[in-house]
Formats: sequence, C-alpha cells, structure tokens
Amino acid sequence: MLFRLGSLLLGATLALNAQANPAKPGGDTTTDKTGANAYSMPATNLSFQKRLDFSVGNSFFRNPWVTAPATTDARDGLGPLFNTNACQSCHVKDGRGHPPQFAGDNAVSMLVRLSIPSDGSPEQEEWLRMHGVINEPTYGGQLQDMAIPGARPEGRVQIDYQTHTVSLKDGTEVELRQPRLTVAEPGYGALHPDTLFSSRIAPPMIGLGLLEAIDETDLLVREDPQDSNGDGISGRANRVWDIAAEQTVVGRFGWKAGQPNLRQQDAGAFAGDMGLSSSLFPADDCAPAQGCDRYPDGGQIEVSDDIMDSVTFYSQHLAVPARRNLDHPDVAAGKQLFLALGCSGCHTPSYTTGEHDSVALSHQKIYPYTDLLLHDMGDGLADNRPEFQANGHEWRTPPLWGLGYAGEVAGSDAYYLHDGRARTLLEAILWHGGEAEAAKQSVIAMSSEERTRLIAFLESL
Repeated sequence: MLFRLGSLLLGATLALNAQANPAKPGGDTTTDKTGANAYSMPATNLSFQKRLDFSVGNSFFRNPWVTAPATTDARDGLGPLFNTNACQSCHVKDGRGHPPQFAGDNAVSMLVRLSIPSDGSPEQEEWLRMHGVINEPTYGGQLQDMAIPGARPEGRVQIDYQTHTVSLKDGTEVELRQPRLTVAEPGYGALHPDTLFSSRIAPPMIGLGLLEAIDETDLLVREDPQDSNGDGISGRANRVWDIAAEQTVVGRFGWKAGQPNLRQQDAGAFAGDMGLSSSLFPADDCAPAQGCDRYPDGGQIEVSDDIMDSVTFYSQHLAVPARRNLDHPDVAAGKQLFLALGCSGCHTPSYTTGEHDSVALSHQKIYPYTDLLLHDMGDGLADNRPEFQANGHEWRTPPLWGLGYAGEVAGSDAYYLHDGRARTLLEAILWHGGEAEAAKQSVIAMSSEERTRLIAFLESL
C-alpha cells in the first residue's frame, strides 16, 4: 500500500512538473513533432477515441468542398462566391498564410475585409453592436475573388509594395515594405467610395483551444485602457457578440479579437471564405445585388452541426510544438532582453487554463506569449478599419508560441504581421509603433549581438 501511495504521489509530482515546464508551451498537450508537420499534430494527452474525433475533424478541414448538387452531399454547397474550397488551402499545414508575392499570384491565403463607416443612425449602431462592422453594400464584408461556374468573382486582389529603409544604430540597414492594395476587375460595379479595406493572412492554428480555455478574469485583469500604471501599455479587451449566447462577451480570435470562440470563428470562416451556411451563419457573405439565389446550394444548412462539432474539435486540439534550444546561452540572454524591453507587457508569457469542455485542455500551464488584448500599434500598421470596439490602430496581441517552426511548416520563407508584410522577425519588430514604439527604438539602438540573442529567443518559442 505504501509503495502504491508513493508511486501515486510521484506520478502527481511528475504531472505537476510537466505542466509547469516552459519547454512544453502547451502543457500536457505539447507535441514533440518537428519539421513540416509540426503544427498538424493532435494534443498529446487526447485519448484514443478523441484522436479519432480529431481525425474526423481533420478530414473536413483538409478535403475540398464542391458545388451542389453532388454525390458527396456532406461537402457540397460551395459558393457561389468564395475565396477557397478547403480550410487547409489558407492554413497550409495548419500554419500561417502569405500575401501574393508577384503580379498575378492568387491571394488564396490572404483575405480582404470590407466595410464602410457607420452613419451614426440608431439602426446602424445597433447593427454594429451585433456584427462589429457595416458591410460594403454590394460586396459584403469580405472580397471573394473566386466563383462557381456561371457566377462572377467579386474582383482580383493585387498587392504591390512601397519600401523604405530603417537604419539601425550599428549601421545595419533593414528594408521594410508597405503593402498597397488594389481591387482590380470588380465584378459587380464600383465599390462604395468610403470603403475600408483590411488585408489579413491566415494565422497558425496551434493551441487555439488552450487560448479558449483561459479564464476571462485572467484576461480582464490585464486591461489598462487608461495606462494607470504609466508603463505606456494600455491594452483592452474587444467586446463582441456571441451569436449562440445572444450576449456581448470578450473577443479572443481573429486579428482584432472579433470572434468570441472557435465555433463561431469556424462558422464565420465557412460563410465568408467558402460561401457555406451553418446554424450560426444561415446566410453566406453574398449581398442581394449579386443574385446568389440564382445558383444551386447544398441546402438551408450546408455545414451541419455535426460537421461543425468535428471541425471545432479539430481546431481546439492542434498541439503546440515543444520549444527548442531552451538552454542555449543566446536564448537565455535573449529572454532577458525580451523582458527588459517590456515586450511581456503585451506578450504575456504564461497562464493556467481553467475548466473547459475538453478535459485535455483544462488546468494546463501554458506559455502562449499573448494577452489576447487590443493594443494601439501606431500609424504604420493601422488599417483604419474598426471592428466591434477595436479601432483602426488596434490589433490583438498574436501568440508567439511555435514561432521558431514557421518557416519549416511553410516549406519556404514565413511571413509575419496581419498582412504578411514582414519577411523576417526583425522586420516585424521594426513595424511596431504606438504602445510598442519605445521597445522598437530600443531594438534599433541594440548591438548586433544583442539583436541576434533576441531573435534566438523568439525562434526558440
């Protein structure tokens, strides 16, 4: 009996130590997988049965949807206007997207959000409370550059770049590129003259269920909208509409934290990206003027609740890969620089998750390096497009976990920030402004050795 009790205590101690291990940023969900599939593994602590559920969700995430009617009626109803026919086409290997690099390139893993300013009327203000934006009257809330046979795409996305050079104190020069968006060949007439545009690449899918499992109180305690502590950082939560709960809640997902949970995020992507209806979004992103009701559909609800359950489960349980080179001297020194710069004021290193419907995600010590709050990032990164309570200068702090795997997963160069303008982590840092201006200026003043150590730390995550 004593031997068994000792074994149980030892097991509990080991489990506790594992949960508090920075080398395992996703706690017990962390995977040791490396290489191109590092982002595509199920949470390590899932049971065999739950891994089967994960595989079912993966099939609906990976396989293409088709036009209706079709013999594959579980995946028909695509379009008539859409951006892609499969989730995996944007989140390649469950990783981040990229902007088109050359003239004529397809913008498949980058979306363009559309809206117009509110006129201040009570009707539009009430719409904003529940939808966050006022859609462009003809083209809706998202530009869809593909269409089923017989329908016209909404337009063609063109990106070109203006460049400028930042000179660092040690004489190093870094070229930064500012994207310029053009919508060519608009398929349904001119866009509204006051249209607001926002380009967004697909973010990586790892660890999303763990972020969903963070207690709301642990996020709100970090709000400081008036910068009452004088540190120059004034994060605040976005407040968004939860369709199922029929109430305003804290937003967590999307580049401006415009979605409250993964089910609604996934349903919104089905509607906007693929033109597929669900119980949360019974209509796709197709304005009346476009005549989408002339084309066949896959039924009133094209993504059934069962399929949505499967895709949501998959989205919740993609594992975060283990950190590498944690004990390298450059990584340790880089972490100290990261903290000294004040980066952790937005990129909060760790949390312990609360109770979640998934046992695998509950009570895990995690290291995502985000506060999930909105921060003013300055004029350089501004899209000038509000979304719920986020203004045109604000962005949600993106998680940094898994950052060192980005290039391996992409199989090429990785692209950073909301629109993929940054080709390196240093470029991404040099685009920081607003609340991060002081930290950026400190990086500019660093020696080459210090910058190398800072980047080594980021690549260890």
